[in-house]
Amino acid sequence: MNERPTWLIVGLGNPGQRYAATRHNIGFMVVDHLARKLEPGTLRNQFDSELIETRDEPGRIVLQKPQTYMNLSGIAVAQAARWYRVPTERILIIYDDLDLPFGRIRLRPGGSSAGHKGLQSVIEHLGTDRVPRLRVGIGRPAHGSSVSYVLSRFRSEEERVLPEVIALAADAALSWYQDGIDAAMNMYNRAGAQREDGREAQGRVDSQRFTSGT
Repeated sequence: MNERPTWLIVGLGNPGQRYAATRHNIGFMVVDHLARKLEPGTLRNQFDSELIETRDEPGRIVLQKPQTYMNLSGIAVAQAARWYRVPTERILIIYDDLDLPFGRIRLRPGGSSAGHKGLQSVIEHLGTDRVPRLRVGIGRPAHGSSVSYVLSRFRSEEERVLPEVIALAADAALSWYQDGIDAAMNMYNRAGAQREDGREAQGRVDSQRFTSGT
């Protein structure tokens, strides 16, 4: 009997408690949420990663959190993709995005890294930029270094709605798996759609509930 196909959902971030609650680790946060949402699976520490293998219809989902530090993420992703024999169209990379306002998400089927070092590493090690990705907006700082900003914690106003942002991104990732990239983009890249729980899936969380300045 043929083994069911595998999908690889990767959250990008940095390992260790020092970085756990920082903006750069929102990819890890989404994968952690998915791990709680899906049926319990096998936990592995392999390919410089934390991996959880889950089973769902129509196949198997592997959740991956590379432990290589952000800029070397592609090494771990390429190792896992080879081991599980996952083609790039069944890999989803979830990561923080400075160019989207906090609370917005955006799915894309491929494209450049737009300067994101973790995604650039993935593109280089997979040998293609046709890798589906889910961008989770963290906004840009009003002043100061972007490097310091992404390695800092969310502001208290943002933390109050962060669970909703993470849940929305997790719903979008599952839609990509269940419905395909085009349907998921139609649902989550525009306003007026419905989330899995029946609430609006606007591709954003209402930013009017907190001050947008940093």
